[in-house]
This record gives sequence, structure tokens and C-alpha cells, in this order.
Amino acid sequence: MRYTGAMPLLDTIAAGLAHLSRLCGFDAIDAFPPGHRYAATRWNGAYFDIASDTRPEQIERILATAISNTPLVFAHITHPTPRMQHALLAVIDQVLKRGDPGALVALLIKAYESPRTEEAIPGLRAVIEASADGNAAMRAFAVLAFLGAMPAPFGVLDVSAGGVEGGQRRLAR
Repeated sequence: MRYTGAMPLLDTIAAGLAHLSRLCGFDAIDAFPPGHRYAATRWNGAYFDIASDTRPEQIERILATAISNTPLVFAHITHPTPRMQHALLAVIDQVLKRGDPGALVALLIKAYESPRTEEAIPGLRAVIEASADGNAAMRAFAVLAFLGAMPAPFGVLDVSAGGVEGGQRRLAR
């Protein structure tokens, strides 16, 4: 005869402790809470230590700040929010002033491989999908050209005299 009386009690206690741990913020999370607008957004907990009791608005701010400080962490986020994408676009602006942002643009393109990634800028997905047959450099160029054609109030790339081909690129303010 098996004695199973203690196991359900231990399971209940363990589940209760796990729930209490999450409520107190002792656990790290890797997604927004269920039902949140960006519930599909996921991040690698090894790169982002976010306590489970952190409010969703603060989570998004933490992730956007991390992208601004270390842009390559963008690769460890699935379905980034528009705010996170804008943080990466701001870094692309800075890199564009002194070098080639191709690697960062490639991260943005990769994020758009999923239809669940919300567009940060209307039309960006269409440009990325239209360039799907090109190599990485051609795709990055297409995205940079699109961003450069956006009106200045959107805070995206503005192609000055000489165009993207001439290397005369900067972000509009």
C-alpha cells in the first residue's frame, strides 16, 4: 500500500511558496504579465534581471534603457515593443554619425521576421519584407533609405545632400 498523503501537501506548499516569491519580487521574469498589450514580448533573463513585481511600464523602460546602453542586447528580445525599437533606432542614429550601423539594422530586420512584432514606424515592415530577396547589406540599405525618407518630426533618419550613397547621413531632430 502506497502512502501519498504528504506529497499533495508538499506540492501545495511548494506552489504557494513559488507564488509568494513571485509576488515579493524574488523571481526574475522574462515576459510581460499575461493579458498585457505586449504579452508576446519575451527577453532572455540572463541579460535582463527584472524582478517579478516590476510594473509593465517600468519593465519596458528598463529594457529600452538597456538597449540604449548596450544595443546588442536587442538580439535577446523576441517581439520587441515599439518603444524598444525606437531605442534601437536612436542608437542607429548615433552609430550612423561615426560608422556603419549595419549590424544594428540587421537586428531590427530580424525582429520583423515575426508577424507578431508590432511596427514602430508605419511602413517599416513592408520595406523589410520587400527587401527579403537581397543580401544583408542591401536590406540594411533599404531600411536606412526608408528611415531617411521619413519626415523629421518622427525622429528617424534624414538623408542630407549627397544621399545615403554619399555617406552624408544623419538623424533629423
